[in-house]
Amino acid sequence: MQRTPTAPSSPSSTSAGFGRLLVLVYGILAVAATVRGAYQLATDGASAPLAYGLSLGAGVVYVVATLALGRGTPGARRVAWVACAVELGGVLAVGVATIVDADAFPEATVWSSFGQGYGYVPLVLPVVGLVWLARTRRGAASSTTVGPATDPTDPTDPDPKDAPDR
Repeated sequence: MQRTPTAPSSPSSTSAGFGRLLVLVYGILAVAATVRGAYQLATDGASAPLAYGLSLGAGVVYVVATLALGRGTPGARRVAWVACAVELGGVLAVGVATIVDADAFPEATVWSSFGQGYGYVPLVLPVVGLVWLARTRRGAASSTTVGPATDPTDPTDPDPKDAPDR
């Protein structure tokens, strides 16, 4: 009886598992940061334009990351790499700036004190995103190749355990 080869599910898929959870968390943060920044700029923008502008900017970065991670195509994955890297750089830079020069930030941003107001999720999320992108890149490359079907009862099918070491 010949088995039909089936492609293993791609570990880079965001339609299930950890990838779906990652997109969900990014989506929640995208909405929270974008709405927060837009509302603060619209209602009280003159009092802390830098802080509110940074919150809106963070929201835009989260929207881009959410859409890119959710799409999952090779081009979208490149955009996700950039978005996660910009996010990490932003949260580190703003986190340091809010500690070093607190007077420049009369109001908190999404990235203030490394995302403290959001439970440090803004600090952890880009690291998780970058690690996930790196791990699924390697896994995705190996999961796209499907070899011929083998029949364990057929004596002519080679056993991988018997193959010489290379």
